[in-house]
Amino acid sequence: MEKVPDPEIPVLSILDLGVVRSVKVNDEEILIEITSTYSGCPATDVFIADIKSELEKHNLTNVKVQMKYSPAWTTDWITDKGRVKLKEFGIAPPVNEPDKSILFAKSFVVPCPKCDSDETHLVSQFGSTACKALYQCDSCQEPYDYFKCLR
Repeated sequence: MEKVPDPEIPVLSILDLGVVRSVKVNDEEILIEITSTYSGCPATDVFIADIKSELEKHNLTNVKVQMKYSPAWTTDWITDKGRVKLKEFGIAPPVNEPDKSILFAKSFVVPCPKCDSDETHLVSQFGSTACKALYQCDSCQEPYDYFKCLR
């Protein structure tokens, strides 16, 4: 599973992202439960195909991947390792947002993943994908995505 990348953020594995909820192995089948990052995420079908493809490389062919919808995926499930990888890739990892409305408040700080400056501002509520917002650093002037906190 560590070799199965997130199709939208290839530096993250599906384990880093926290979408793999369980793996059960019995004599005849491997059952893997995953939770998509959000309802209707276009990467879900790719997750499933990539999981099966990776396991087939190891002669594991009787694999069933099931969606688990409850509890809903949360950015809390991104591993510490995954958060470091996001930042190194240039995407600001989710920060602890006490209230959803604060995301768009001027006082909400999303540090720049490139220079660590707190002098940043929201450009758009939506970035390269629906789960990200677009910010710009006032110090280094670089635009960057922020992986919105989902709970």
